[in-house]
Formats: sequence, C-alpha cells, structure tokens
Amino acid sequence: MSTPSHWLVPHWPGLPGNVGALSTTRRGGVSPVPYDDGMGGGGLNLGTHVGDQPHNVARNREILCALLPGRPAWLSQVHGTAVVDVARIGPQEVPEADASFSSAPGKPCVIMTADCLPVLFCDVEGKTVAAAHAGWRGLAAGVLEHTVESMRAAGAGELMAWMGPAIGAYQFEVGNEVKQAFLNGAVDASGVRHVEAAFTPVAGKPGKYLADIYALARYVLHRAGVMQVHGGEFCTVSNSGRFYSYRRDGVTGRQAALIWIK
Repeated sequence: MSTPSHWLVPHWPGLPGNVGALSTTRRGGVSPVPYDDGMGGGGLNLGTHVGDQPHNVARNREILCALLPGRPAWLSQVHGTAVVDVARIGPQEVPEADASFSSAPGKPCVIMTADCLPVLFCDVEGKTVAAAHAGWRGLAAGVLEHTVESMRAAGAGELMAWMGPAIGAYQFEVGNEVKQAFLNGAVDASGVRHVEAAFTPVAGKPGKYLADIYALARYVLHRAGVMQVHGGEFCTVSNSGRFYSYRRDGVTGRQAALIWIK
C-alpha cells in the first residue's frame, strides 16, 4: 500500500533502500473538531492524551498501522532525554521516553508532535534507525546527543538525520531563558555564534526572540558528529490546513514521524 499523498515522505538523499520513513499530517483520519483536518473532514489525531475520544484515536492508529510493517513503539513523551530500544518494549508497554531506536526489521520508531521538532535518524548502512522528540527543553537538555550515543552503542556507523515538521523560525517567540539554555550548552566561541544566530530579537519586546529550532538542531547534530542533516522546510503553526499546532490552537491533535527497517 502506498503512502497517502496528504502525508509526507521525507526528501532524504542517501536513505538506504531497506529503510522506510514517513510523517503524517492532520489529514486522513476520523477525529472531529478540534482534532479534524482543518477542512471539514476527519483528522488523523494519533495522541491519546489530548482529549479526543479513545475510539477515534484507535481508528486513526489503525489507519496508520495498515501502512507499516509492524506496531509502532508508542512513547509517553515528557520533554526529557531518555532513549529506549524498541526491541525491549512489550506489546502493551508505553515507556516514558522521548526517543527510541531499533536495529530489528519491522519495528517502527515513532514520535508524536504538534510544534516540537521530530528528528529521524538512520545509519548509512541501514542497520539502525531512531526517532527523537526535540522540543526546546529536550533539545537543550541533550535528547539528540543521547539518541546518537544510543545508536552508536548499538553498533551504528555514520549517521544521517531528517528534521520533520515543527514550529517555524518566524513563529517561535521565546524568552531569554530559552536562549540562555542553549548558550549554557555552547562549549566554545563557535557554538556561541551558532546559538546567537538562531535567535532574532523581537522589535519592541525586550528579552523576546524568534528562535529557529531547525538551526539549533542542526548545530546540535553537527556537534554530535551527524553531518548529513536534511529536512527543516515546514512550519506547523503557519500551515493550519496540513499540521496540528499546539501554539496556534491550544486544544489540538498530534501528528507523527516514523522510521523503520523493512
């Protein structure tokens, strides 16, 4: 079965042929307002924790699973840095973690988002894959570095990454505490320059900045030795007809980014 045209298949040069990846949107499901598709139809909300009826979420997950080689390893995401091996997750388990990795065929890694940055990973030989949930807290705390470390400990070689839909640089207004969190992690002058460049002062709002989470993630990934980084061209907030956005709507659904070994 082919991926629906209203979902995203990552443009990911060099992705091994034995690896599959996709990113859902808000389209193609059964959920009603405010979890709908934004155009009068049912929405593909995949989150069980946002107020949608459980039977709607279950049906939406069935729609997704029909296109996958196995059950996704759903996580209870808490904006932390824990990484789990999907091979160790039981059929009914939903571990508290913000990233997962897999070296086994047919076991998809999955991350749900509604503005936070989903990052998919793969080693160049297609032996290990991973998915990470990188909101600004997790990103500053090291969730991407922990994911890279877990993959390498599992035997992964050279890594590449794809950044899925997230809040765009012209929409993500933050305070100085967010900027400082990343400056605290910049170990040298080069890092400070990269962090500074990702924050644009907001005119007339002292202490407020527009943050480029894609630029921050690229910096973190490059620092971790992941030099092949793709994606980063979508904004969840500004595209209400395609993506769920918590910052835009408050009560809303969750889309997902997934990767697996075939």
